[in-house]
Amino acid sequence: MKAPLPASAEPRSRDADRSQLAILASARDEFAQRGLAGARMDSIAARAGLNKRLIYYYFGSKDDLFLAVLERTYADIREAEQMLHLDEIEPVEAIRRLISFTWHYYLDHPEFITLLNSENLHRATHLKRSDRIQEMNSPLVQLLDTVLERGRRDNLFRAGVDPVQLYISIASLCYFYLSNNDTLSAVFGRDLRAPKAMAQRLSHMTDLVLGYVLR
Repeated sequence: MKAPLPASAEPRSRDADRSQLAILASARDEFAQRGLAGARMDSIAARAGLNKRLIYYYFGSKDDLFLAVLERTYADIREAEQMLHLDEIEPVEAIRRLISFTWHYYLDHPEFITLLNSENLHRATHLKRSDRIQEMNSPLVQLLDTVLERGRRDNLFRAGVDPVQLYISIASLCYFYLSNNDTLSAVFGRDLRAPKAMAQRLSHMTDLVLGYVLR
């Protein structure tokens, strides 16, 4: 069992935690706005109100900081998904809730999309170095697999649905529409961000996914 920190060390530990959280929040905004290449450590430090040397002390290089931001970004959405308690509700409603959650999470966190776009430009070189990314995503896959199995046992869902493929489909239906909204609106001559269009999109995605999983 770890010995408790000396009283004098506890405030320093809390200060360090606060500093690291401030750096991650500032870096997230900087990377989301400017991409990895355009982001500047000076700007991140200024946003956080901290000395730039602290960033290097806690996170090392800009690439290491970018990885830390990506990991925190994935951890945030995975933690929010766990709060849905999909394993405690009826299977069809669980799928509906996951689709709606994913859609609204992307809407409320546009930085999630821009950060992933940036990492895809770099062919996931940062995430491939992560020791945590697969571990933090596996509970979602297991949870979705449990929902699908309950639906199959209740004779609601067809057998053989891969939870990873299903989640990728749900995420991509939401992600593509939002990340390409400007070009899609221009190409089709519609305001695809209008409230009516957004409501239609959520309804369409839900019908599409349920049409696949239902017997």
